[in-house]
Amino acid sequence: MSDGFASLATEQSDPRYGDIDRLSVLEIARLMNAADAEVPMAVGRTLPAIAATIDAVVERLNDSGRLLYVGAGSSGRLAILDAAECPPTFGTHPDLVQGIIAGGPDALIRSIEGSEDDSAGGAAAIVAAATGPKDVVIGISASGRTPYVVGAVGEARRRGALTAGIACTTGGALSRTVDHPIEVVVGPEVIAGSTRLKAGTATKLVLNMISTITMIKLGRTYGNRMVELSAMNSKLADRATRIIADVTGADERSARKALEDAGRHVKVAIVMLEHRVDAAGARALLDAKGGRLDAVLDRRGLSGEPVAE
Repeated sequence: MSDGFASLATEQSDPRYGDIDRLSVLEIARLMNAADAEVPMAVGRTLPAIAATIDAVVERLNDSGRLLYVGAGSSGRLAILDAAECPPTFGTHPDLVQGIIAGGPDALIRSIEGSEDDSAGGAAAIVAAATGPKDVVIGISASGRTPYVVGAVGEARRRGALTAGIACTTGGALSRTVDHPIEVVVGPEVIAGSTRLKAGTATKLVLNMISTITMIKLGRTYGNRMVELSAMNSKLADRATRIIADVTGADERSARKALEDAGRHVKVAIVMLEHRVDAAGARALLDAKGGRLDAVLDRRGLSGEPVAE
């Protein structure tokens, strides 16, 4: 790729911040806070592209596909973070949503910046993940041109996967390579070129939407309740108990007992209480409805809208 970083929006120096080293801590904090407030508006301008991407992700995951994020540096770390949160929050298998970072696991705790220039390494990571036509690969690059990421999505397309790209610039190689470009233009950073700031925040917001809305549409919530959470510690067991009580109207003691009898599976516990069956019976009812609690309880349509009386 030719050198052209100086023209990128993410590399510009904003005159509003030119003398921040002369300001007080409070003044700098106010400037950063004001800058951060611009990010949600930038994300808002890309909502149609985000929604189209999510629709495509849901379709592939409903057909036994996987969602793979690919990034380098800060973008890769955000990818890993979002993927890692899916199993405890939504009860997914760790293979369903995965994060791939240039430089491998070591890059999570220390900078391995040179790895981002390895286009062949990005393609090799996609091959190593056995990426196929049912999968979705989302490349993440603030500059929209990171060779590792562009190489990864290019290989993913060659293997028949659906591809999307999250960038904070327009018209970059990433956007030109993928099926679904998402371009969130946040403008210059408070520290020129430090894309872990506004660009990083924008990326996190978009990833939040992609993973959360996808899981909602896959039936891994009931309304806004985390009915697939893994109750693996006391805090989560308490949250699970409150969810069960909230959905069923049971008292706390009954909800907690049902949770334990269900092997700490929230949806199973809810169905046990609602249909007055044991854990095996509850699982059978859920299996018959594709695991969707809304369908088992017959209170809500599969779209998430209340069923008409």
